[in-house]
Parts: sequence; structure tokens; C-alpha cells
Amino acid sequence: MLHVDPRMITRLDELEDDLLQRRQRAKEEGWAGEIEGIDMTLTFLRAKRDDTRRRVQRPTVTLGLPGAPRRRARK
Repeated sequence: MLHVDPRMITRLDELEDDLLQRRQRAKEEGWAGEIEGIDMTLTFLRAKRDDTRRRVQRPTVTLGLPGAPRRRARK
């Protein structure tokens, strides 16, 4: 799954504004297929933006580096 860099959230906001303007024009022109495509794109964009905002709020988990297995002493 591709993740959006949190610094790009403002760009996603700009894209949403542009899509809303395009949707308005498509509605005025009666382009039903275009409206449907824009609505799908808006849905995906909003989901991706919401996911990115949630990821930013989650704490980072340090897993550490894997170590070499320890050898048992021979008896």
C-alpha cells in the first residue's frame, strides 16, 4: 500500500478543491459520466488524506535490530 507523505496533505486539499470545481463544471454541462468519475476520485482522495492524518497521530514503534542467534556452550 502506498502512503502519502504527511507534508503533502495541503496538496491533497488543493486537489480536492480543483476536483470540486471540475465537478461543478461537469454538472453545469450535464456530463454525468464525468461527475461519476470525479466522485470516485474524490472518495479515494479523501480516504487517503484521512488515512495519512491518522498515521501521523499514531506513535512510532521501534522494533530494534535483529541480532545473531546465540550459540549454546557445548558440554
